[in-house]
Amino acid sequence: MPVLIELDPIDIELLRILQRDATLSNKQLSSQLNRSVAAIQERRRKLREQGYIKRVVAIVDRRKIDRSLVAFSHVLLTSHSREVLLGFERDVLAFDEVMECMQLTGAFDFILRVAVRDMDAYNHFLREKLATLPNISTVQSFFVLEEARSDTAYPLP
Repeated sequence: MPVLIELDPIDIELLRILQRDATLSNKQLSSQLNRSVAAIQERRRKLREQGYIKRVVAIVDRRKIDRSLVAFSHVLLTSHSREVLLGFERDVLAFDEVMECMQLTGAFDFILRVAVRDMDAYNHFLREKLATLPNISTVQSFFVLEEARSDTAYPLP
């Protein structure tokens, strides 16, 4: 693993801007940050190489692609062996409906963010996919009524 670079104020501001709009050109960024295009290009390259920028994506409006229902499904497994935990992760990541999968501490082992067309589609996902996996003890689902905030940008110092 490469040694991480120290982030200076310019790097931090560059990350702030890119988290909001990664489509900005190096020329546009150089104007905003009062640096040369070459300097911005080099900073972007280093931030990516060092893993500060994991990937650049387009965030699609889920309603426009018929994924209007979002559920958070809490999953409790019957066993907590390494094989069971890794097997569950592997299996659940194969489902297109699962947008996020996180292992937790507390009453449940995993939380899944699931995006589907509607309640019928969620029911199908639950019965025909999730419930077919081994070692599941309990699934408790919560449905999103409204998103007051949905952000992908992390606050930076």
